[in-house]
Amino acid sequence: MITSDIEKLIQLLAKLPGLGPRSARRAALYLVKRRESLLQPLVKALANTAENVGTCSECGNLDVRDPCAICSDGRREGSVICVVEDVADLWALERTAAFKGRYHVLGGTLSALDGVGPDDLNIPRLVARAGASEVEEIILAVSATVDGQTTAHYIADALGECGVVLSGLAHGVPVGGELDYLDEGTLSAALKARRPV
Repeated sequence: MITSDIEKLIQLLAKLPGLGPRSARRAALYLVKRRESLLQPLVKALANTAENVGTCSECGNLDVRDPCAICSDGRREGSVICVVEDVADLWALERTAAFKGRYHVLGGTLSALDGVGPDDLNIPRLVARAGASEVEEIILAVSATVDGQTTAHYIADALGECGVVLSGLAHGVPVGGELDYLDEGTLSAALKARRPV
């Protein structure tokens, strides 16, 4: 018989992405068995995160300060803004260490089926940022899905009067990819985006 406290922990863990009821039970049992070495530090880290982490008013990133460390970094290029759907996308791009500009987190994509419209996303703040004199380029780093591309087109229309260069991420063959394993859409995008060798 599972006590109500453990059952509540299991139910909460099961709400996390990638964890179903069975995985949540295993994780809960693992945490409870390692109360001092794992559960208590995890509880403290969760409390600190809940208390201290907030959304950057400039770009939408998560950080303990506002503006965030990226927006506060004077070494970053203020002339280029990379627009991403979510903070996870920002973190993925940061792991590459290939982008030295600023970011803008939309908070999702436009989706008529899910009832997400332009007012539900961080688009007005992007338009305001794009109007700043130092901004020269906006990179639309959104998903190659229908909703992602709809969002990109909407943003392109919204930024039409700003006079900034709009660009998007390349789509096509991934590094290390073999052609016969790729889907037709990826191969088609790669052919259209071909470049001289």
